[in-house]
Amino acid sequence: MALVLRPWAFLLFLVLVSYDESGLQSRRNGVAQATQRVFLYPQSPKVSSIVSTKYRTAYHFQPPKNWINDPNGPMYYNGIYHQFYQYNPNGSLWGNIVWGHSVSTDLINWIRLEPAIERTIPSDINGCWTGSATILKGNRPAIIYTGADTEKRQVQNIVFPKNVSDPYLREWIKPDNNPLIQPIGQGLNSGQFRDPTTGWIGPDGLWRIAVGAELNGYSAALLYKSEDFVNWTRVDHSLYSSNASTMWECPDFFAVLPGNNSGLDLSAAIPNGAKHVLKMSLDNCDKYMVGVYDLKSDTFVPDTILDDRRLWSRIDYGNYYASKSFFDSKRGRRIIWGWTNETDSSLDDVAKGWAGIHAIPRTIWLDSNSKQLLQWPVEEVESLRSEEVSHQGLELKQGDLFDIKGIDTLQADVEIDFELTSIDSADPFDPSWLLDIEKHCREADASVHGGVGPFGLVVLASDNMEEHTSVHFRVYKSQEKYMVLMCSDLRKSSLRPELYTPAYGGFFEFDLEKESTISLRTLIDRSAVESFGGGGRLCIMARVYPVTLINGGTRMYAFNNGTSTVKVPQLKAWSMRRAQVNVKKG
Repeated sequence: MALVLRPWAFLLFLVLVSYDESGLQSRRNGVAQATQRVFLYPQSPKVSSIVSTKYRTAYHFQPPKNWINDPNGPMYYNGIYHQFYQYNPNGSLWGNIVWGHSVSTDLINWIRLEPAIERTIPSDINGCWTGSATILKGNRPAIIYTGADTEKRQVQNIVFPKNVSDPYLREWIKPDNNPLIQPIGQGLNSGQFRDPTTGWIGPDGLWRIAVGAELNGYSAALLYKSEDFVNWTRVDHSLYSSNASTMWECPDFFAVLPGNNSGLDLSAAIPNGAKHVLKMSLDNCDKYMVGVYDLKSDTFVPDTILDDRRLWSRIDYGNYYASKSFFDSKRGRRIIWGWTNETDSSLDDVAKGWAGIHAIPRTIWLDSNSKQLLQWPVEEVESLRSEEVSHQGLELKQGDLFDIKGIDTLQADVEIDFELTSIDSADPFDPSWLLDIEKHCREADASVHGGVGPFGLVVLASDNMEEHTSVHFRVYKSQEKYMVLMCSDLRKSSLRPELYTPAYGGFFEFDLEKESTISLRTLIDRSAVESFGGGGRLCIMARVYPVTLINGGTRMYAFNNGTSTVKVPQLKAWSMRRAQVNVKKG
């Protein structure tokens, strides 16, 4: 059967409008931008309402109702995982932000608790924004978070658990000396000063945290020191700063061992040979640098400095922002979470009564070359697998579609290995594509024949392919290496013309002669399509809202539309059961 993927056939007519609540300018404005739309044309009568519980995910994290955004202060403490998050208890748009709180023993099934941090004191009365948890000496947790004070300045506050013997840490208390840190200093923008990191201890025995800031018009991770984790002094230099942007949100700073997927605890001694990662949120995505934490100068020194921030490495190349990591002492790994917003309209979110999910928690580590972070869904998600289909020895020639049957295509976990029979026909790589990869994914979509690729997966497809989402690869020959393009193309994902449906994409280097196969793992969860390419070298999180999901079943295919034949030595797919995610028990 020939694969016919029609090119993009209609234009989206929408205008973006921004709004300003409580003085927050960038993420809570800029990233939410994709969800703020005015419809110039009414929705087609044949398109069923998006206000449907069928679009709610079955195993991704989200509360029963209302708005969520950033993951906050994740931690493992006394046998329990804690997931805090930015939450509006009063509605499904951003505003009135407090810290929601859920707990779990397996990172997949969650019990919802009452909010942990609410707007109760002058230094957080206009919002309890993002922060991090740190386990102090004596096994005592502490959370430092950003509050918007009575003057709408951004200041840093601290809370401690009221009763550490409570396994769920339901109640948190605010000391009278809040705020701990205020935006004082020449060149510091009091409205761009937020999101403190988890604390770590330096060789002098003092605690350190970094705070994202705009300093003299540029981005900085400001460094603060403390002996007791309460009284903080700003260091006269930043942990790291850059004139390539104006503000870094949600900085994260952690240590990694090259080629070792075990995590490192920043509060413990860091072994020789370790690298450090500085992650920041900007440009509606999460970017990172790998480098060395210089103990003498108390600064982060990147291995590579790129002036053009479009070329900075990304945690995820799709709809993923404000990620936060923590060291999981239970299994000795580092886990990272990220926020994924809706891509429908604010009016839709109000009608639905909910907005926002979190991506599946991922184990994150550094590759053996110390260049790239690798990520993989935590193994606990595999406990949801049920019906399985397995195929070996498939061969996909140009135009071939392989129908993947026998599982629930709305809730699935799919793993495919693609083996290339020839790479001689790989098209040449153009480095200029790196400056706008999404544009290249639009131009070289799944319907455009290439030398090696496109090949990959089509998910959430209607019978006539009028709706479908493709996740696919192309292989290009560079001077001394091969570059693999991975795209997640949402432009035909839904008949709804008002949705934000981009073509996400990223490149990764791959030694095809040594590894011979390119892997793809995709988690499909109704409106979420989360993909991991090349063993976790590149990740793309996406939100889609196919009408087919409401009106009937969907289909799934493996495909090849390149001139070179592609073999599939292994294809496995599972239906995924529904997790207990913040469902009220009893």
